Amino acid sequence: MSDILAENLSGKAVMGSDGTELGMLYNVTMDLKSGQLFDLLVDPDDSLAEKSVSFDRDDAGRLRVPVNRVQAVKDYIVVQR
Repeated sequence: MSDILAENLSGKAVMGSDGTELGMLYNVTMDLKSGQLFDLLVDPDDSLAEKSVSFDRDDAGRLRVPVNRVQAVKDYIVVQR
């Protein structure tokens, strides 16, 4: 994936590769020393059925999408389901 500034990701919608709208990007987790990115934290869409998503969730109920699942970043962040 090409380099993308974090400010360009803020507030972007996250969509599964199957076209399912997963929600809005809330934050990105990373290792502060190495700069390695871990997960996208996604506020799930209200219409998203909890059982239809295989991603782990954080304590606030946000989806934890591993960054290696990101396929494209354009109008949406597209992730492999």
